[in-house]
Amino acid sequence: MRQTVPAELSSFIGRERELAAVAKLLAVERLVTLTGPAGIGKTRLAVRTVRSLTSSEGTDVCWADLARLDPPRLPELEAELLAALAGREVLLVLDGCEQLRGQAGGLAGRLLAVLPGLRILATSQRRLGLREEAASAVPPLSLPAAPGAAAGPAGRMPVAEIAGYAAVRLFEERARGADPFFALTERNAGAVAALCRALDGIPGALELAAGRSHQYAPDQALRRLAADPLTFLAGGAGRGTRVDAERSHRLAPPAERLLRERLSVFAGSFDLAAAAEVCGFGVLTRESAAEVLHDLVPGLLADGTGPDRYRLPLSVRAHAARLLAHGPAGEGATAARRHHERCRVLAERAAQLWREGAQQEARALALRELPELRVAMNPLSAAGPPAALEIAVSLWFLWSACGLTEEGRRHVERALALHPAPRPARALWLAAWLVASLGEAAAADPLLVEAWSAAVQEGEDTCLAYLAHVRGTVALWEERYEDAAAEFLEGLELLPEQPEFGPGREALRAAHTMALAHTDPASVPVEAGPSGLPSALPGDPPSGLPGGPWSGPPSDLLGGPHSGPPRGPRAGAGDPWACAWSEFSHAMVHRHGGRPAEARAALLRTLRTLLALGDGVGQAFAVEVLAELEADRGRFAEAARLLGCVSRTRPAAAPAPRAERVLRARLTPEAFRSALREGARTPLHRLLPEL
Repeated sequence: MRQTVPAELSSFIGRERELAAVAKLLAVERLVTLTGPAGIGKTRLAVRTVRSLTSSEGTDVCWADLARLDPPRLPELEAELLAALAGREVLLVLDGCEQLRGQAGGLAGRLLAVLPGLRILATSQRRLGLREEAASAVPPLSLPAAPGAAAGPAGRMPVAEIAGYAAVRLFEERARGADPFFALTERNAGAVAALCRALDGIPGALELAAGRSHQYAPDQALRRLAADPLTFLAGGAGRGTRVDAERSHRLAPPAERLLRERLSVFAGSFDLAAAAEVCGFGVLTRESAAEVLHDLVPGLLADGTGPDRYRLPLSVRAHAARLLAHGPAGEGATAARRHHERCRVLAERAAQLWREGAQQEARALALRELPELRVAMNPLSAAGPPAALEIAVSLWFLWSACGLTEEGRRHVERALALHPAPRPARALWLAAWLVASLGEAAAADPLLVEAWSAAVQEGEDTCLAYLAHVRGTVALWEERYEDAAAEFLEGLELLPEQPEFGPGREALRAAHTMALAHTDPASVPVEAGPSGLPSALPGDPPSGLPGGPWSGPPSDLLGGPHSGPPRGPRAGAGDPWACAWSEFSHAMVHRHGGRPAEARAALLRTLRTLLALGDGVGQAFAVEVLAELEADRGRFAEAARLLGCVSRTRPAAAPAPRAERVLRARLTPEAFRSALREGARTPLHRLLPEL
């Protein structure tokens, strides 16, 4: 036991909100426990809190470091504390209570009962379990948001976008201490942000990584961390490292150790139901897994993807995964198999939600579970390439409609490369569609041939319909609009009314509408409003969307933030994504028909839906037509800014925007480049306030 507060050997960064919250709790509670995983900064927060109270209020403080205490010496420590604190108005800090396992609560309770002038501030990886305890979870340092999944984590990034986050500030300061020449620049800002996220914003881990800045640049550190977290986090004085993970595991009860090992199969976050479903088997039943997780929660990280969702810190997960792999025979395989089955069911559920029209809900579910789904789509896992492809095909909408085309292509192509012949028609169709969606017609051709042969052999009529749709997509890219219309019509003739996978009829009808907008604009019934998809097609219902006519914008079907009160079928009915693409076609017809106001309104409705779903390709094409409208009005700088705003999301194979030739003729080269750069730095909603 020491009477003095430990010295602060380095600067204290962030935690302003936590400091204020702990001080308020100590003003009204006699027992406050700071909880969190190893290295999260519980001790530093306690040190800064009591120093602040000592400075402002003259608080009498006693500090007891329990992290190095041998549990058999607990009675000796208790007697020493009783003698030292008797008759004093004092704040006692019990640091590292997890070392005493379940005995820390008893110690605190007895001291509070005997010493009326005592307040206790405890730090622990678990709650002490007393009724009068006020627990305060210490969160990670603030982190910059992850970029879009299609963007590279280590790309160029403006320093101003990340410099204000506490995790980045801590890394930068500690890195300069290790390497005086270190500087945060646009070149390394993306890697620093990704490294901070990978280390969960845990100060101890960040300090260790920053301390190696003289050895590794941020992108090198990120690669080493991803390749072998335990080796990268071994050694050093930082908390939250491999040593801390091993110590935390050793101090935990057997049931918690077993659950932690099984939880290591989760790459991201999980809730109580997911943990029980995947980890509840054998000696650890579903019911007991839920109970053990409740005790384990204080040592986990709260996840922002939803309420009551948690994740293991990276070092803890890596250590637990190693133990699971070397544990009893079949234990790891069973956990992995149950995890994969959960992912398969989740992917099917998300696809069903998409088909039902609840497309924002489907997208949110898939994105929230994407770390797990990525693990399940690994063709090198025990489930193999067929199981990986099954999940990838279920998630077709995430790849094609939600902006993750490149990622989906990587998953499908990797699994197909490892799949023995014959390769499945559905996966070949998806691979061809994703390639065609990026405008790479030459790469799509061999996939189309193989997919057609496989579909015929498997009797996959639905797949044959989708292959016609892909051929139509290729024809659109090549500006063979009559061929595209014929292919889309063939696909509609072959596609069942309710296909069991892939896009619905509305999506194919929207594609057909787009082709007609080029070949026969007069046949596109734009006067029917946003749902005016051509209905005179074989087997189609009489209205534009299933369930009756629809008179509102497609975003109203989403039930999202742009929609306002529903003005027709329930939110989620129909196919909002397909309806948005039909609106895009209507906008083209309006523009070429000399109706710019109607064209602009249709494009804005399209964008509201595509923004809500994350369809970057659709957003780019819609904004480029808006740029044409701006150029038609003589607003050339505004048009150029719009082009710059979507320059990073349009497919590389797409031809130059039609408006670009006009803008280059009307603006000086420097003015054009300046407007493009300004647009690239400006969010779309600022350029288009109507959104």
